[in-house]
Amino acid sequence: MQHCPCGSEQTFANCCEKYISGKESAPTAEILMRSRYSAYVTGNIDYIVATHHERDRDALEVNEIKTWSENSKWLGLKIVSTEKGGEKDTEGKVEFIANFDIAGSKQAHHEMSEFKKVDGKWYFVDGHQVHQSYTRNSPKLGRNDPCSCGSGKKFKKCCGA
Repeated sequence: MQHCPCGSEQTFANCCEKYISGKESAPTAEILMRSRYSAYVTGNIDYIVATHHERDRDALEVNEIKTWSENSKWLGLKIVSTEKGGEKDTEGKVEFIANFDIAGSKQAHHEMSEFKKVDGKWYFVDGHQVHQSYTRNSPKLGRNDPCSCGSGKKFKKCCGA
């Protein structure tokens, strides 16, 4: 028994496949997010397009989406948080991290996605990349500070060049 690509403990057939095939509509924003991830993994770009809100659907770069889907080795999905998006809601947000490897480079796509329910069906509306904050362990070097490599030169003339 192989688990669904979305990370659930269910099989693909009992989880995201029923949404991707059109047998059922995703009942929540999170389930739509999970099924869209599974569609990327399985190369079902038609589902990605169909679950994109019609407002921006014509502007989608379908060939780019297909290339990204096909050239990536999908490593897993982590749902970070959800805001609304339940069966009785009309809008919701899902924050997620999709891990993938492309051309031997492991990457993580961290996004806050927005969803709307129209005529009883959930659609992806927009997504904004979430940037991780970085905490420096040492003070920031200024351009005119001595270089940290010990050369005796100013940072801007050494490692900062």
